[in-house]
Amino acid sequence: MALLHRPHGVAVARVSRETSTPWPGVAMAAGGALAAWGIHWVVPAVPMLTASVVLGIAVAHLPGLRTFVRGAARPGLSLAGRRLMRIGIVLLGLGLGLDQVLRLGWTTVVMVAAVVAATFFGTLWLGRRLGLPGDQPLLIATGYSICGASAIGAVSEVSGSDEEDVASSVALVTLCGTLAIAVLPLLQGPLGLSDPAFGRWVGASVHDVGQVVATAQTAGPGALGEAVLVKLMRVAMLAPLVAAVAFSVRARRRGVRTSSGRRPAPVPLFVAGFLAAAALRATGVLPEAALEWAHTAQEVLLAAALFGLGSAVHLPTLARTGGRAAVLGLGAWVVVAGVSYAGVLLTV
Repeated sequence: MALLHRPHGVAVARVSRETSTPWPGVAMAAGGALAAWGIHWVVPAVPMLTASVVLGIAVAHLPGLRTFVRGAARPGLSLAGRRLMRIGIVLLGLGLGLDQVLRLGWTTVVMVAAVVAATFFGTLWLGRRLGLPGDQPLLIATGYSICGASAIGAVSEVSGSDEEDVASSVALVTLCGTLAIAVLPLLQGPLGLSDPAFGRWVGASVHDVGQVVATAQTAGPGALGEAVLVKLMRVAMLAPLVAAVAFSVRARRRGVRTSSGRRPAPVPLFVAGFLAAAALRATGVLPEAALEWAHTAQEVLLAAALFGLGSAVHLPTLARTGGRAAVLGLGAWVVVAGVSYAGVLLTV
């Protein structure tokens, strides 16, 4: 068993292809997803995906499991972080009601597009100015502007980001999104927002769909409905953003082929699957029960993938950039909340 030293200084066990098998790691990721579901069931305020990341990080640092996680389980955990993430993102498209989103009107579409653009480019610029390593600025910008962990996973697939960069970005974005559940309802009164306006603000500024629901429901069903629709509009922008990143990566690596000898696809297959799933949902042919099963499968797959990504985090390395990452997280939070608040005031 050889050791592969990453640029961040983390030694990761690399098992030879002849002896490696993904099943131990896949089974561990499945167990992590189940444990995360249990935590969410006991404490609903803790999102399942957030719990998955935290559990993955914790398991990777337990003395009795650390060697197993970095050795025999690594192939399967990495597989879960890549393949299961892609399938979960495709299923995410089934939760996107394009017909409902279009009913919000063009002014709301423009507002959401402006929020996404300002958050993405502002966070990306600040992250690079702060000197965050690797793809962290890109991934954090994506998570804040679109839909948290799912968007980070989608962009990391086309950017070829390091697992540790992905996991640390997911941890930061989910932490800030979780804090929004407690902070934003306290601001509704001081900011003078009606329930529907508050819902739109939440949908435009909070990262994960589950966190949007948990935050907006404090203001009643009217706020919740508006929040979900605006949030779905942000999710709809995942495909063009991923395609743009893929095009940028392809341009930088022009003439470079993958390990299989093929050129990178201009639009990743899972992005096409996401769009196809959204189009299928819009036809109305799928029964509600099927959509509920798809949503459950999406949550489980993403949880297992994020557990795998969390297990790649090396806390001592993360601590060296923790201060700068916290500053970026706070700055991005101010940007997305401020821009979306201004947008809501202009469109109500």
